[in-house]
Order: sequence, then C-alpha cells, then structure tokens
Amino acid sequence: MNNLVNQDQLSNYVGKEVGLTDWFEIKQERINNFAEATEDFQYIHVDEERAAQTPFGETIAHGFLTLSLLSKLSSMSGAIKLENSIMGINYGLDKVRFINPVKVNSKIRARFELVSAEEKKPKHYLLKHNVTVEIQGETKPALIAEWLGMTVVD
Repeated sequence: MNNLVNQDQLSNYVGKEVGLTDWFEIKQERINNFAEATEDFQYIHVDEERAAQTPFGETIAHGFLTLSLLSKLSSMSGAIKLENSIMGINYGLDKVRFINPVKVNSKIRARFELVSAEEKKPKHYLLKHNVTVEIQGETKPALIAEWLGMTVVD
C-alpha cells in the first residue's frame, strides 16, 4: 500500500487497518531506563529475583512504558500519512486499557485502525486510531487505546 494519502482520500480508510508494525523486543534495560525516567521502581519491573516469585514469574514492563511506545510503533507501522504534512502532534487518548502484562524479553507489535478523520480547522486534521498492542505468542493484547493525533498540512 502506498502510505501517502491526499486529504480527500481519508474517508476511504476509516474503519480499516492502516498500519502494522514488525515485532519489537522489550528488554530489561529499557524497563530499567523507564523506571529511572519516571521514578517508578516497583519491584515487579526492576527486581528480577523478587519478580520471579510473583505470578508473572519474571519482571514486566510498566503499562505506561508500553503506552509510551505508541509513538515509536507508529513510526514503524507504515501507516497512512497525509500529503504535504508538515507536522504531527500527539493530541491525546480517549481510552486506554492495559489488558495483559508485557514480560521482559517479550516482543510486541501494534495494529492501527483509522476510526475517524476530521478537518478541525483549515489544514488541521484530527485522526483517531484504535491501536492494539499485541504480544507475540499471547492471545490477549498488552493494551488497547483510542489515540488522537493532529496532522497539520501545508
């Protein structure tokens, strides 16, 4: 699929999957760095010995770490982009649910479905995506989110 789309074509993509990433591994170093950045040192994330005694059996990524990776995953997805785009702005989230923990060394990927596209003011398009972050080998996803982004075109 050519991922460069004219604004007039956006409605053709509403309700369709518009991006899928490759698998992306979540290593302990990334989890530790996120703990440092957020000062969230709960043992289930950073203490491998203690986390091994939990029902998870090992450390898990912070839910907010997985959520924060949406920007990275979006850049990997091959999702549609508006022609003449000069910037994309994270506009927020309408809903987020953390469904399944991401265990250390797991691989995740994201699916993006375009839910709506609306020109809020001239040359400013609000795009809403349903995002599902899957965990390789798991039936339940890590998270689901309704993610909003504003794309500004020239």
